[in-house]
Amino acid sequence: MIKGKIHNREPFLETVAAQLARERRKSVIKPPWSFSPQWEVLMNADADELVEVLKKQCLLIHTQFIETTSSLLSDKIMHVFNEYDVKTAVIAKDKRFQEFRLTNDILKAWPMAGIHVHEWDPALKEKNIEASEKADIGITFSDLTLAESGTVVVFSDENKGRSINLLPKTYLCIIPKSTIVPRLTQAAEHISAQFKKGNHVSSCVDFITGPSNSADIELNLVVGVHGPIKATYILVHDK
Repeated sequence: MIKGKIHNREPFLETVAAQLARERRKSVIKPPWSFSPQWEVLMNADADELVEVLKKQCLLIHTQFIETTSSLLSDKIMHVFNEYDVKTAVIAKDKRFQEFRLTNDILKAWPMAGIHVHEWDPALKEKNIEASEKADIGITFSDLTLAESGTVVVFSDENKGRSINLLPKTYLCIIPKSTIVPRLTQAAEHISAQFKKGNHVSSCVDFITGPSNSADIELNLVVGVHGPIKATYILVHDK
């Protein structure tokens, strides 16, 4: 993206400061807060305790929660395919599929079971979105997982478009146990730390909390209105 040029910034800011009857502030220091209750939520919970919190929250957000190990992950995914009657799938171009030993399934086992697989390819552009619209299931890995709210965080990029988790009929997220953190507080801190280090930060960070849902002013929850009608999280304990 070409860096833009800002016109008349200095006189504009000087005018604002003058209207506020103070000198213009050219630097801001974050104040030390007396209380930071957001850090105290689940502060002493270990990884196993966070898993239990996540599991209970999935009941509230209408999300199927499955626990497994990497050696049994393939079988659990096929179980979800059978349950959701999956014939077409769209997946991210993600090296973790290879790390979790799913490459052979994607190339051979799934097609042999009658499942057509579309891997996101930036060179295909709009065809990726079309494939996502037609897919029975979208599959991604969680980059961060918020136990408190049952939210998976996906850092979208050119190989992992947000359409994968938004447009298919159902959604499957593979959650490495190592990605679980207590809540949004830790996710925001992680993103902020990456920015301060000068590392690349995704232009689109997706926070996904189960299947799509909405509620009117009477607070009647309706699930599956503008996106995946069902969602499954598969937690992988040894990753």
